[in-house]
Amino acid sequence: MRPAVEPLLTDEKIQGRIAELAQEIAPQLQPDAIVVTLMTGAFIFGADLARALSRLGCTPILDFMVLSSYGAGTETSGTVTTHLDVRENLTGRQVLLVDDILDSGTTLRMARNHLRAKGAASVLTCVLLDKPARRRVDIQADFVGFEIPNLFVVGYGIDYAQNFRELPFVGHVRHP
Repeated sequence: MRPAVEPLLTDEKIQGRIAELAQEIAPQLQPDAIVVTLMTGAFIFGADLARALSRLGCTPILDFMVLSSYGAGTETSGTVTTHLDVRENLTGRQVLLVDDILDSGTTLRMARNHLRAKGAASVLTCVLLDKPARRRVDIQADFVGFEIPNLFVVGYGIDYAQNFRELPFVGHVRHP
């Protein structure tokens, strides 16, 4: 039986904030920038952000990385595993790194450092959700959709043991 999910952010609120984020990001995005979305949790956010940037005339190349640190649990393992790396040549290019949640900071920091090591000239970071109460490493996102309290959230691409990604909103799992 799936646990109950209490809505936290509606689809309308998320879409409105994405439009605002695109307005913030577009002036800073170089014409040959690469948007790297961390999969799988950020796939919906990354797609919606890319379309919002496109509506503003931005034409970045899209690429993806698949990383994991949670497995089937509700706590990060602290170890980030790379399952799929970017395919684009990043040398001398600007990268916008897109993730679903900035939680402990371990995944975002590892991904940012990895992209820099692959030759990116600069790496901007954008997260849909920021949970500063859970930060374990010193990192802040350049662009943040929403700051949220220390709740376990699902929906809008974010899962709990591969469940709830399909929800059109972000909700709090009451008892995982």
